[in-house]
Amino acid sequence: MAPNRYNVRIYVPDHSALPHWCQELAKQGAFGAASPDGLALKAHDVPLALAEALAIRTREMGAFAALAQPKGEATCDLSLAGPAQAFQALIQTLQALGDGAAHALAREIAEALQARQGPFYPLCRIGSREFAWGERTYVMGILNVTPDSFSGDGLLAGPEDRPFLQRVVSRALQMLAEGADILDIGGESTRPGAAPVDAETEIARVVPAIRALRAETDAPLSVDTYKASVARAALDAGADMINDVWGLRMDPEMAPLAAERRVPIIIMHNRSRPHNAAQEARLGGRYIGVHYEDLFADILRELRGQIALALEQGIAPERLLVDPGIGFGKTVEQNLSLLNHIGEFRVLGYPMLIGPSRKSFIGYTLNLPPEERLEGTLASVVTAVLRGAVHIVRVHDVQATVRALRMVEAFQKRGNIV
Repeated sequence: MAPNRYNVRIYVPDHSALPHWCQELAKQGAFGAASPDGLALKAHDVPLALAEALAIRTREMGAFAALAQPKGEATCDLSLAGPAQAFQALIQTLQALGDGAAHALAREIAEALQARQGPFYPLCRIGSREFAWGERTYVMGILNVTPDSFSGDGLLAGPEDRPFLQRVVSRALQMLAEGADILDIGGESTRPGAAPVDAETEIARVVPAIRALRAETDAPLSVDTYKASVARAALDAGADMINDVWGLRMDPEMAPLAAERRVPIIIMHNRSRPHNAAQEARLGGRYIGVHYEDLFADILRELRGQIALALEQGIAPERLLVDPGIGFGKTVEQNLSLLNHIGEFRVLGYPMLIGPSRKSFIGYTLNLPPEERLEGTLASVVTAVLRGAVHIVRVHDVQATVRALRMVEAFQKRGNIV
C-alpha cells in the first residue's frame, strides 16, 4: 500500500453543517452554486507551487479552490469544491505532470473518490457466516464479562443465584433472538479511568465464556481485546474475529497473530489517556481537554497508518474493518462532530463499525446516567447510518437497535419517490 502523503479528505457538502475547513470555500460561494453531485476535497501539506497551480486550474474548470495559510515556506493545505467530474479532470491534469508529488496526489484523490462508492472488499466471512457490506447495517451485541462495566451490564457482577456462565449464555442467546449478527465478548473495561487488568485475568474471564457460547451457537463471536495473548486464547476457544480498541498499536504481536490466523480484525482509533479522564458520580467518566490539531484529519491520518501497518504485517484487506473510536480519547463535542460527519471516513475504503452505545457523550448531552441512554443511543445510530458510512453498530440494546435500523432501511429503499 502506497503511503498517504497528503491525507486526502472528501466531504459531501451539507449546507446546514459545513465542516470548518469548508468555510473559506463557502465565502467564495462554492456551496451555494454547487451542483447536486458536488463534493468538497481537502489535501494536506501540498507543495505550495503545486497547490497554486491546481487552484488556478480548478477555477478554470468552474470549480472552487482555497489555499490555507502556508504552514511554512514550502507547503499548504488545499481545499477544493465542485462537481464530481471536475475532480476527475483534476486527476488527469495531475497525471499529465511529470512530477512525483503530482502523481502521488492524483493517486490519493482517485483512491478517495473510489472509496466513497463503497468498500473495496464488499464481502467478508466471519466464522461460518458471510457478511455483505452495504447490503444492510449489521448489529454487534456487547457481552461484558467484567465486574465494572460503565454501562452497568458487567456479567461478572450478576445475581448470585445464577452461575456466571449461565448468565453469559442466557444473555447471548437473548441478543441473537433479538437480531444480533455478531457477539463481542470483552473481559476488561475500557471506560474512561478504568483500571487495566492483566492478560491472565482477562483470559480467565473471556475464554470460559467463549467456550460456553461456542457450545450453544455457531453465531460469529468477536473478542474485545488489545492483547495478543488474550486474542490467541480466545481464538483457540472458538472466537472468530478480533476487536482491538488500540488498533494494533498496543501489542506488536497482534497484527502477526491476526495474519497467521486469517481472522477479521477491527482497527480502532484511540487517543485515550488517563490524565484526560474526568469522573462525575451520576454520569460517569468522560474525556476532557483532548487536543487535535484537526479532528478529522488527525483521525484519518492515524487510521491510515494503522491500516498500512496491518497490510504490511500480512493481514488481508478483505479482513480489515475500521472504527473511528467514538468515546475513546474524544470530548463530548468531538464525539458529536464525528457522528454528525461520519461519512468523511468513507475515503478509507474499508467497512466501518461504530460503538456509541450508552456512552458518556450521550449522558452529558442529555444529563442522563448510563441505564437511561437508550433513546440517545438510537438517535446516534440512526444519524450515523443516514450519513452513509456505517456497516456495523456495536450496542447493548439489540432489539431496539434492530427495529430502528430496519425502519431506516425501509425508508432508504423507497428513495426519493413522491
